[in-house]
Amino acid sequence: MKLNIKNIDNTKLVFNIEGIKCLTIKREDLIHSVVSGNKFRKLKYNLIQAKKENKITLLTFGGAYSNHIMATAAAGKLEGFKTIGVIRGEELFNKIENNPTLSYAKSCGMQFKFISRNDFKHKNDIKFIEALKQEFGDFYLIPEGGTNKLAIKGCEEILTEADKDFDYICVPVGTGGTIAGIINSAKPSQQVLGFSALKGDFLKEDISKFAKQDNWQLITDYHFGGYAKINMELITFINTFKNVHGIPLDPVYTGKMMFGIIDMINKGVFKKNAKILAIHTGGLQGIQGMNIRLKQKQLPLIQ
Repeated sequence: MKLNIKNIDNTKLVFNIEGIKCLTIKREDLIHSVVSGNKFRKLKYNLIQAKKENKITLLTFGGAYSNHIMATAAAGKLEGFKTIGVIRGEELFNKIENNPTLSYAKSCGMQFKFISRNDFKHKNDIKFIEALKQEFGDFYLIPEGGTNKLAIKGCEEILTEADKDFDYICVPVGTGGTIAGIINSAKPSQQVLGFSALKGDFLKEDISKFAKQDNWQLITDYHFGGYAKINMELITFINTFKNVHGIPLDPVYTGKMMFGIIDMINKGVFKKNAKILAIHTGGLQGIQGMNIRLKQKQLPLIQ
């Protein structure tokens, strides 16, 4: 693959907090400037498979500020694929240049198809996919968020032998692919905690489809109202965390996870002298889009 990544084995940062032995952050966000964290992990084997099948075009789905759309566009350009993004929201057609995610994807050569939110619900239907093939020709299909069996395989590589001594593995959860991969590669003695960015616990079923062990739990107390929702408390936490520790957190996934971990530590949820590993899954490009919304609401921006 032409997509070069950084070796991040030695970029873990350890925080000593009273009541636990250590809280370590694994900086998957440093893998690549754009195709970072779990997005690289999910795309890795899909791109290899697309080449095996002699596909020249990648097609996928996402919203206006999708990390997955941006990463697919960047990876496609680096690996020599044409890319097509089917985007939720017809109204975005003439707003590309005002959207940092879509404008970057466009600069990478991604072609867009904007559809209504109702039509977007049918993105997995066979008839809908066939209609896309009639319009665009043959392509390699990557689902919204990138989660499929090959994505799980990539995410299974997040944990290494160096991580075997941690008691808890914490990870943000969106579509469930990343945590499924981590569950599969975790030691049976390790407890995997998934911090859901979405309201509700419906993701348990999706995770269970791919997870091969039962040593995991979905934490649903730190979604802050739902996907991409945020408030002053979370904004303050993210900015303070960066100022104190020098680590940026995104407001959709890692910010909520780290808030949850610290809160659970303060409440004594973890066993005494626990060793906790938090996976930083990247997604920092989402800060730009969130700051546009925060500025409109006259709220402080994320640093």
